[in-house]
Amino acid sequence: MKIAIFTHMTNPEERMDPWKEALKCYEYFCDEVVTVGENWPYEFDWKEIGQNFQEGFEKADGDWVINMPLDFFFHEKSRNQLLSSLTEYEDAPAIAIPKFKFFSPTKYEFKNFEIIVLNKKKFPNIRLDGGGDLCLATLDGKLIDYNSVPIVNIPIWNYDTTFRTKEVIAEDRARFARAWFRHFNDWGDRGGPEPIEAFDAWFNMINKRLPKHISKIKTEKHPKFIQDAIFNLKEEQFGYDCFGLLNKLSPNPIVYFDFLKLKMKFPNIKLN
Repeated sequence: MKIAIFTHMTNPEERMDPWKEALKCYEYFCDEVVTVGENWPYEFDWKEIGQNFQEGFEKADGDWVINMPLDFFFHEKSRNQLLSSLTEYEDAPAIAIPKFKFFSPTKYEFKNFEIIVLNKKKFPNIRLDGGGDLCLATLDGKLIDYNSVPIVNIPIWNYDTTFRTKEVIAEDRARFARAWFRHFNDWGDRGGPEPIEAFDAWFNMINKRLPKHISKIKTEKHPKFIQDAIFNLKEEQFGYDCFGLLNKLSPNPIVYFDFLKLKMKFPNIKLN
């Protein structure tokens, strides 16, 4: 069985992506790493995201192909479980794995299940063109969701914008907002075409989401590939204190109740 990972790299240094750490992680888990997106134009149409993902899927020469953005990591402890799960579920089109989102290194949220581990050998006609973002996995025109495939507790550690500065986030969010507008002809919740508009919309979203990050973890528990970057976070980087928001958090009983309901629904889903 051969495992391939494809990832998307567009100006990773400028965008402050943890790309070197990510590639080390991916090389530890797979037989082949494929990169796409290196020659993306600065201005693009939103539909090109899914097209870029599809290019990666088609270029990857693996029985199983995993779609890993540069802010997605596996923990080294998950390697054997990944291998055994892919063997166990060799007839499934995909497996669903939980995503745990970090804004800062010590708190996180169980966000959702990702369908990014794809069985290319038996289902080569999988497309990455579904969902509202036009880049989720589909089979025969239908979205593959976690209810239709095996769920395996191999966590994705999602670092989102942890390592970026305000300036980088603002420029990046504006770029993607313009791409969204080109395709959908509205700004949605993305603010507008200018960096300050896009940043304000993003920061408002973060302010609402951060209270859901109530699970705690020690910094040294993170994957070994990313630990140096975490321990060396600087004050100007978002993950340091979420640009001041982390110190303003107060307990929210409704959020905690929702958290307990989720734990009851998925008792075996956990980070460690």
